[in-house]
Amino acid sequence: MNHITKEQYEFALARIEELLPLVTDDVPANDRNAVELTLMSDIVVEYEKEHFPMEKPSVADLIELSLEEKEMTQKQLATLIGVSPSRINDYVSGRAEPTLRIARLLCRTLGITPAAMLGA
Repeated sequence: MNHITKEQYEFALARIEELLPLVTDDVPANDRNAVELTLMSDIVVEYEKEHFPMEKPSVADLIELSLEEKEMTQKQLATLIGVSPSRINDYVSGRAEPTLRIARLLCRTLGITPAAMLGA
């Protein structure tokens, strides 16, 4: 895509807000509004990739976010995977990286994809 200006981005955002109520799950993909919604969404995604790049989350971030989502404490996680609570704290604080075996247990227990854990 060509360089997208801020004005084009803001137009696309506004147009998406107008189109969202019109494009339900029952609307065919080749409907004029559905096609336009896809195009406007592509413009927004492209602009945001360029102007608001997101870093991949660290292992510490993944664990912390997953704990919050599951409303689980570090102590509960430690019990479930068989390590000390202080070891979980080391992972969450970024002071230590889990071994492959522990990473596998973290993925299974917290529902983290292995690709995300590996930073892929």
